[in-house]
Amino acid sequence: MTAEELLDIPDDGFRYELVRGELVRMAPTKNYHGEIAAYVTGSLVPHVRRNSLGKVYTAEAGFTLASNPAHVRVPDIGFVRLQNIERIGRPDSLWPEPPDLAIEVISPSDRYSDVEEKVFDYLEAGTQMVIVLESRTRTAKVYRSRTDVTVLTEAGMLDGADVVPGWSMPVSEIFD
Repeated sequence: MTAEELLDIPDDGFRYELVRGELVRMAPTKNYHGEIAAYVTGSLVPHVRRNSLGKVYTAEAGFTLASNPAHVRVPDIGFVRLQNIERIGRPDSLWPEPPDLAIEVISPSDRYSDVEEKVFDYLEAGTQMVIVLESRTRTAKVYRSRTDVTVLTEAGMLDGADVVPGWSMPVSEIFD
């Protein structure tokens, strides 16, 4: 399947990703998943807007990681730097590149292997930071590469580093 065909799928209430040309239906998330994503988005968006850093996208936005075969991922939260938006514009379809930051919330029904595959897909496509939020362990994993991984407990502070300069959030507030 192509990215264009993905965009033409009738709205049936599900979200889809295109994984190496294969359509993958994503299960609806549970309420706590949405709550966690909302807390992080609620912290990230004002900082990004106040500092004109770029744009934040929620789980409705797809990002193209590769085109042959088509590979489109949909993070729970995505961030694109202002210079990339200025270079590309604001397409009325899928974002044509990976996000600079992808944030994934692990739901109880998610398999760790599937989430890890998604993390590595982002990193290999050029995403500079991937954050995985795990409600069961109340931790945040920050990936900069396959081997540069930091695990933050509730006592830790999530930090946007050079990807989202100046943004930080206590991990304890994410799982409130």
